[in-house]
Amino acid sequence: MKKKVCIVTGTRAEYGLFYPLLKRLKSANEFEIRIIATGMHLSPEFGHTYKEIEGDGFPVDEKVEMLLSSDTETGISKSIGIGIISFAEVFGRSKPDLLIVLGDRFETFAAAVAAFIARIPVAHLHGGEVTDGVIDDSLRHSITKMAYLHFTSAEKYRQRVIQLGESPDRVFNVGALGIDAIRQTELLLKPELEERLNFQFGKKTALVTYHPVTLENATSEAQFRELLKALEEFDDLKIIFTHPNADTDGRVIIRLIDEYVTRNPERARSFPSLGTLKYLSTMKYVDLVAGNSSSGIIEAPSFQKPAVNIGDRQKGRIKAESIIDCMPVHDDIAAAIKKALSADFRETCMDVTNPYGDGNAAARIVDILKYELLNEITLKKGFFDLNESMTDRNDINSRSTGDADARKKYINC
Repeated sequence: MKKKVCIVTGTRAEYGLFYPLLKRLKSANEFEIRIIATGMHLSPEFGHTYKEIEGDGFPVDEKVEMLLSSDTETGISKSIGIGIISFAEVFGRSKPDLLIVLGDRFETFAAAVAAFIARIPVAHLHGGEVTDGVIDDSLRHSITKMAYLHFTSAEKYRQRVIQLGESPDRVFNVGALGIDAIRQTELLLKPELEERLNFQFGKKTALVTYHPVTLENATSEAQFRELLKALEEFDDLKIIFTHPNADTDGRVIIRLIDEYVTRNPERARSFPSLGTLKYLSTMKYVDLVAGNSSSGIIEAPSFQKPAVNIGDRQKGRIKAESIIDCMPVHDDIAAAIKKALSADFRETCMDVTNPYGDGNAAARIVDILKYELLNEITLKKGFFDLNESMTDRNDINSRSTGDADARKKYINC
């Protein structure tokens, strides 16, 4: 009998990461895929991106409405509560054998809580990471404690999940799915991309995505104005903006983007969602990526593109040498952009190695799931204590994907 695997996605970026895994799961005979779309996917403000999922040939089995029109702290908290109630109802009907979630969004947290209470095993992707500037950090670690299986994007993150008390036998460093998407996507040629975007690339073009820094109080507007002020210093730089996620104060940034594009229609264009194909194709042809999105950290190095990482939102992540960190003030941002556009720095980016894997994460995850779901998953018990559970610390460091003899039959890493 096929195992029923449920995947929850709440944002267009999250779905773009899931896409290579969904293709692998769909082609495997062992699984029946169930997709739940929630959050921004169902919002007209963010482009009704659940239609992109369906357009890719993946039916959306359930839609969980949980995103309120408010992006305040109170609104986000209420959304989480609505989400837990709604996911509990969905899981009660569908009774999946496994729930797969990714990252640190509040929608993901709500789904994990409902699954954990319903005793549905949870597989968590991108655990163990640190982003000091957002509440998502605590949500991510909370999801880790509710999850049974863990698929991390780097060895450092695997070690951190173990540090959180998870057994090394259930924590696998597989790399980042975003690299899979780059390797497996046939990107658009530049003329076709320009036609689809209705926007001509300039001699220099930047891709800008900036999200609120949710652990700071009302800083989003001031910091984004600093970014816009810095961009004004580069007259010959064209700009493609993508809208932020539905986080606290996200609508403030959207308003500022819309006002800027209205004032600069020949220079700038904004999109609620580009979708995976157009987003990755855009990243291929721009001269730099700027903002505070994880895509600048994880995907941009695979294109040998410089990325200007602004402020603390991604503080704590592993970064390639093509990443330029700067403070969220216009002088620092302008200096970072100038460095990113310089011939010397662009040349160094050509030799950068992406620390987030080789683009085979989806294959590794599916092989591990085949083994785990064939051998009935039991609810995890206890806390793996580094001081008491294993006397030889080197044993922890030696364990990685495919370490157990039984798993080696299914895993080739």
